[in-house]
Amino acid sequence: MPTLHVCPLSRLTETVTATRASHVVSLMGAGASVERPAGIAAERHLFIGVSDIVEPLEGYVLPAAEHIERLLAFVQAWGRESPLVVHCWAGISRSTAAAYIAACALSPERDEAGIALALRAASPSATPNPRLVALADDLLGRRGRMVDAIRSIGRGAEAMEGTPFMLQLSCR
Repeated sequence: MPTLHVCPLSRLTETVTATRASHVVSLMGAGASVERPAGIAAERHLFIGVSDIVEPLEGYVLPAAEHIERLLAFVQAWGRESPLVVHCWAGISRSTAAAYIAACALSPERDEAGIALALRAASPSATPNPRLVALADDLLGRRGRMVDAIRSIGRGAEAMEGTPFMLQLSCR
């Protein structure tokens, strides 16, 4: 069964190695540098240069529809034969939003609230970036259900860095 794994940047190589992932999504500030883990081909590493903000802020990159479109195209192209790792700086906000978005996009039959509850069960500190989720909700035609589901699980537990976790794509 295909799985998504979420981690902070500090645990990227360890997580890719442990899961034998074939694909990586990096959500970091636009000027950040991420060393691609060994074994991950360049075309299997998506870098999205976006800040962890929800409103425009001078000097930062506000998440936009184009960022979500790139994420959706990448996860749709992922063959799911081996895991995909998603990370951001702390593994708490941008990466958990991206994992939630991927799970919703790749499992359209699953209820948004059920996926959000699975996310919360897997990661007590997950606090998905609400702007990323809202943009994806619109692009996926989920009519506010993704936004409502993430709002219903509330803010995650305070943490400086998230603990790596796995999210199943299917409940089958």
